Amino acid sequence: MKNLIKLSIVAFGLTIGAIVHAQSFGIKAGLNIANQLMIDDDRVISNNFKMNPGFNVGATVEFPLSSIFSLETGLLLSTKGYKTYKETVVLGQTFTYDSKINLLYLDIPLTAKASADVGSVKIFGIFGPYIGVGLNGKTKTKVTGLGNVNEEEKIIRWGSDDDRHDYRSLDFGLTMTAGVEIKSVQIMLSYGHGLANIAPKDYDDDDLDDFDDIIRNRVIGISIGYKFGGK
Repeated sequence: MKNLIKLSIVAFGLTIGAIVHAQSFGIKAGLNIANQLMIDDDRVISNNFKMNPGFNVGATVEFPLSSIFSLETGLLLSTKGYKTYKETVVLGQTFTYDSKINLLYLDIPLTAKASADVGSVKIFGIFGPYIGVGLNGKTKTKVTGLGNVNEEEKIIRWGSDDDRHDYRSLDFGLTMTAGVEIKSVQIMLSYGHGLANIAPKDYDDDDLDDFDDIIRNRVIGISIGYKFGGK
């Protein structure tokens, strides 16, 4: 885990340097639709989670290797999390529980990109790992019943102590994107598949097989971007 933290710091520094010296760079923004895989003692408890809408925004840099292949990285603000909704009827009375987990991450993708010209447009695919760091977050809950409405908000606490914290801040996984470029405008559909277990728990790297609580991020993104420089 310490090595992953060091890697994220190095990746951040390299990305800043890349933005300064890149041959082409771009900006993008769009919609995120996030969810989480959650497992407790080998039992999946996230089957009824709802997709949580949010946003993505950031800058990307590209280093061409040939007319087809290039490397791409960047700095991206990305929302993650999930929603839940439960409705229960007790003695003819309806009770509802509505909860939303909003998480904000800084993601650094380290990806390979393949492009091809099709007529007057360019199609491309992007694939590779990403590293993410949790910046802030909030939980919102709303409980209704017997004519009463109770709402509550709590700030997400990042850390590895499951008695005091909600999530571990370091995230990593794989990201894949399909897109089309029309002149300098890019339209992209992406998917982020979290591999990091962000459940707050103290454990040694050697004991991962004995760790039963699992939380992993899942994010679908739809973005529009603009590319500066390059061809």
